[in-house]
Amino acid sequence: MSDTPPMDAGLTAEEAAWATQSVEKVRREVHKVIVGQNRVLDETLLALLCGGHAVVEGVPGLAKTLLIATLARTLSMQFSRIQFTPDLMPSDITGTEVIEEDRASGTRALRFVRGPIFSNLVLADEINRTPPKTQAALLEAMQERQVTVGGVAHRLPSPFFVLATQNPIEQEGTYPLPEAQLDRFMMNIHIGYPSEAEELEVITRTTGEASFHPDAVMDAVDLGRVQSAVRRMPVAEHVARYALRLVRATRVGERAEGDSTADVPKIVKDYVAWGAGPRASQFLILAAKAKALMSGHTHVLPAHLQAIALPVLRHRIVTNFNAEADGVTSEVIVQSLLDATPLDPAADRRPLDRLIT
Repeated sequence: MSDTPPMDAGLTAEEAAWATQSVEKVRREVHKVIVGQNRVLDETLLALLCGGHAVVEGVPGLAKTLLIATLARTLSMQFSRIQFTPDLMPSDITGTEVIEEDRASGTRALRFVRGPIFSNLVLADEINRTPPKTQAALLEAMQERQVTVGGVAHRLPSPFFVLATQNPIEQEGTYPLPEAQLDRFMMNIHIGYPSEAEELEVITRTTGEASFHPDAVMDAVDLGRVQSAVRRMPVAEHVARYALRLVRATRVGERAEGDSTADVPKIVKDYVAWGAGPRASQFLILAAKAKALMSGHTHVLPAHLQAIALPVLRHRIVTNFNAEADGVTSEVIVQSLLDATPLDPAADRRPLDRLIT
């Protein structure tokens, strides 16, 4: 991120309006199939528009698979679902080389057969049910955007988005993702039960003869334009420093020399074993840019940061034994930091008239 972007790198009002309208069309089409779950859909879209990945936690039967499949249909993109099981091997995800014989010449050669990871939108269902070796194969593909087999790199399609799911009530025979691997997911999205009115509508829709089919309203080129608009969304420097204060307040360790951040809050000292790293700061700003664009704004406001702080930070804060004993979760800590961290540009005592894009 540069402090002073080139004049031609800015986001025009027309581009912002087009991007906002395009995302709203996707929202409407998805809601032809998905009842409610507005927050879950918005947070999923945020991760997609930022070029990141998301992990969704929720009990079975809450339409997680239907959501991502419907989203792929509205975006005219290829969708694949990988059901993670304890016996799933890395090659079952990435693909493998097979020996192919030329019947005319009788010669044999290795040919790479692509796995289900080679799709635009990939649902990694119940990722915590597969061993670490297979989890690592998926996470490497997410990070590098490629698969290497036999010394040959195979690029994954673009755009590429992974939505992984975890079942919080299934503990026996599971392999929870380590914190370092969870950190590679941009957002941690919690999905809950629908309201009574929404559940009634679900029952009405799914037990009759009527069917609901979303229309394709965007394609890969359109999505690329929206992702570019997100990157060019301006952020005032004092807003960026506000995000930085939030993230650095989660850290219990030593402060760097010349650090302008205030002392560690008491709730962090008492209940946090490990705080959020620099990737949290990056994703916090990026998600706030996407939130501003989806909201129809032409620049990022502190309210946009506050709206997306929980899904960006909740899985990056590791609580200690005291927190478990007192029932203090990472969500409680994030909310406390939002309440306690002031938006006071003067506190930094530096010029705040620049924009970051």
